[in-house]
Amino acid sequence: MKENTDILIIGAGPIGLACGIEASKAGLSHVIIDKGCLVNSLYNYPKNMTFFSTSDKLEVGGVPFISHNPKPTRSEALEYFRRVASSWNLNTRLYESVNEVNKLGDLYEINTTKGSYQAKAIVIATGFYDLPYLLNVPGEDLPKVKHYYDEPHPYYDMDVLVVGAANSSVDVALETWRKGAKSVTMVIREEEINPRVKYWVRPDIENRIKEGSIKAYFKSNITEIHERSVDIMTPEGPKSIPNDFVLAMTGYQPDFSFLKSVGVTIGSDDFMTPFYNAETMETNVENIYLAGVICGGLKTNIWFIENSRVHAEMIVEDLKKKWAELEA
Repeated sequence: MKENTDILIIGAGPIGLACGIEASKAGLSHVIIDKGCLVNSLYNYPKNMTFFSTSDKLEVGGVPFISHNPKPTRSEALEYFRRVASSWNLNTRLYESVNEVNKLGDLYEINTTKGSYQAKAIVIATGFYDLPYLLNVPGEDLPKVKHYYDEPHPYYDMDVLVVGAANSSVDVALETWRKGAKSVTMVIREEEINPRVKYWVRPDIENRIKEGSIKAYFKSNITEIHERSVDIMTPEGPKSIPNDFVLAMTGYQPDFSFLKSVGVTIGSDDFMTPFYNAETMETNVENIYLAGVICGGLKTNIWFIENSRVHAEMIVEDLKKKWAELEA
């Protein structure tokens, strides 16, 4: 039996929740589906992570976010968004993946791993944290290679290699070193630590590299990963480094294959920007909308919670206007 809803929202992150809230405020029914847990991306952040933004900039639905620190932690954010979902009685369906989307007249049929839905409109708010950029080198499939980082304890007394020079890489290198890794080595394609690294952290990593506590190979790349070592190419030539774990903090990308499967046009620009109307957030497919960071394609550093919360209002306002005209 199919469940009917006005708006089906794919992605139970902060912006997906904001879309559900706006639907509720407008008297529209909604279902929020996510293949993982509530705010799954935030849940998969490192346990000790602190946000860039202050808590007020992360608020959705008028629910106050009070933090004990100048900038909230991951655990505070998880608590907050649980409270948001509960306060607004959002209709979430978690650990449920979308298998296919089909057009049936004026409606969409959405088949998932747990059921089937019919919706007048679909909002895709899936973020970008599910698909890591791969190194594409031999040995990347070894269990020692991790594209997600949780906490430093497993790396105590281990030889750790960290790939990358952005915020996540720097945080991982510093934390594993401070928590007792035998050695921490960074392999960095660029010639310096990323200039966008948090201003209070950058001097720390630069000083650790300068004093030799953390070894960094700039303008370098991994060429092959072995069970007990890693081969890299440096400006001085090839080197082999003793290694127990590779923490590849290489970033993540949106699920373009899903967007294409529902007919959303992907741009030919360098960032593969999906097509959408900037005034309504509607894609080239009628009544399919985008919200949140997915709007930037591969450019994942332009949309955040604080500047994309408005997408939810824009989408619901457009749908209300459309449906009012149909009823007139």
